[in-house]
Amino acid sequence: MSASQPAETSAAPTLLVKIFGKDRPGLTAGLFETLAAYEVDVVDIEQVVTRGRIVLCALVTEPATAPAGELRATVHGWAESLGLQAEIISGTGDNRPRGTGRSHVTVLGNPLTARSTAAIAARITGTGGNIDRVFRLAKYPVTAVEFAVSGAPADSLRSLLAPEAAALGVDIAVVASGLQRRAQRLVVMDVDSTLIQDEVIELFAAHAGCADEVAEVTAAAMRGELDFAQSLHARVALLAGLDASVIDKVREEVRLTPGARTLIRTLKRLGYQVGVVSGGFTQVTDDLRERLGLDFAQANTLEIVDGRFTGKVTGEIVDRAGKARLLRRFAEQAGVPLAQTVAIGDGANDLDMLNAAGLGVAFNAKPVVREAAHTAVNVPFLDTVLYLLGISREEVEAADGVAD
Repeated sequence: MSASQPAETSAAPTLLVKIFGKDRPGLTAGLFETLAAYEVDVVDIEQVVTRGRIVLCALVTEPATAPAGELRATVHGWAESLGLQAEIISGTGDNRPRGTGRSHVTVLGNPLTARSTAAIAARITGTGGNIDRVFRLAKYPVTAVEFAVSGAPADSLRSLLAPEAAALGVDIAVVASGLQRRAQRLVVMDVDSTLIQDEVIELFAAHAGCADEVAEVTAAAMRGELDFAQSLHARVALLAGLDASVIDKVREEVRLTPGARTLIRTLKRLGYQVGVVSGGFTQVTDDLRERLGLDFAQANTLEIVDGRFTGKVTGEIVDRAGKARLLRRFAEQAGVPLAQTVAIGDGANDLDMLNAAGLGVAFNAKPVVREAAHTAVNVPFLDTVLYLLGISREEVEAADGVAD
């Protein structure tokens, strides 16, 4: 019952009509055609079909033109004629009001076990939250389910469910319910080891014959053990003298992360704006922007003189603080409030950006990043981020079908 609902409605006699059995076309219409003969009003409806079995619930007012017992007998007779079971429960008014503080809790499992589901549900109810609805968003490449929860603030749920998720080996995201969840958004991603499977500087280093030295410095920087700007200059210096013609070769070597195209294509169809920020290089990100139809892209630029790398970078350095600054800049240019931005990254230099965004997603990230981000995804499919936004696999496939 809403705050504006009349008190007399909340006290009016109502009937909860529940139908169970094998699903078939026309059941919903048939039930309400049966109820229509008694001039009842519909207060609420809920229907679920799982593996061909239907549970159909209708909350209706008591009949105005006949005894409630007659309606009961008619509904039971209709159900039995179709091999269904019926249950009718008397009561008063509408459903009890949902608690304040509403959230969407998305759980990703590969697989999603009964044990982990039980633990998550128990943790939600232990916070005083109520699970109002559960439904599946996807069955592959992971199982994704969403719990609609009321009675517990999103921030509290997130902090309590995060350690539970880590212990159970599942991924959990908690997002506050509201219109902003379906509003136009901006999604900004890191590039190396997020949008793509590679570290671009290591691809260049392989051509320069210094791959091992660069990889060692890169790993230390991503663990947060080195200042990013210093490590960037140290690694780029090793590329001095390399012929710039390798840029085309490196672009061909870049491997997109599985699900990257699906993620970007789906977001663009929904009207989202999508960008990348990278501690890598514009020589690669500019190509990705064109290939993938990105709205924004910013990275460092390798200096080239007389057709060879000088071992230096030019322009503004994109480091940890720079990524957060660019997220804010992109949001302003896109006309999207920062609270409606999503940031995705894997390394320590992504942390400021992840924390500044409305939703920060650590994607197959280092431990320090997983612990600090709003949520973590630990499966190698970038399009699973769609489920955290409430977009189902069926909706993705339907959009692909229309486009095809």
